[in-house]
Amino acid sequence: MNEEIAFILDASKESMDAAITHLEKEFIKIRAGKASPAMLSSVMVEYYGSLTPLSQVANINTPDGRTLSVQPWEKAMLQEIEKAIMNANLGFNPMNNGDFVIINVPPLTEERRLQLAKQAKAEAEHAKVGVRNARQEANKEIRDLDASEDLQKNAEFDIQDLTDKFTKKIEDFLAAKEAEIMKV
Repeated sequence: MNEEIAFILDASKESMDAAITHLEKEFIKIRAGKASPAMLSSVMVEYYGSLTPLSQVANINTPDGRTLSVQPWEKAMLQEIEKAIMNANLGFNPMNNGDFVIINVPPLTEERRLQLAKQAKAEAEHAKVGVRNARQEANKEIRDLDASEDLQKNAEFDIQDLTDKFTKKIEDFLAAKEAEIMKV
């Protein structure tokens, strides 16, 4: 019986870890002033008739903290890459110099910082919902077990403890991201 409870605890911990991992990936996409190749991770380019991630058709670099340079592996792709960056609606204005697509990352305005902080809060809330769903599922599985009431209560306490730890982790990530976003 204890093996089943341990399995349920491990499965819920895994689900909660997945929520944290997803949150970290989403936070990378939220820019906080400095240029980063991850900012272009959502850009899809029309490449021989199919949509392909930008990173698979070009090399993305950050020559300095305010500039992104995109060097396509085929020069014929320059216009397509430029168009894809514009269509991605990231607020960037790409410039094509014949060899590279250069993007100057504008400094964040106070209004934009507040929007990004709000977006970060929303992502953190999604992660918390994922953690709570994992807790709810684990508690349901425990109640469905044919175990003593004491074992079930102890397992539910363990799951609540896990939930609290992961919620605290999410709040710490959010606080760090907000501080990064609001730093001028």
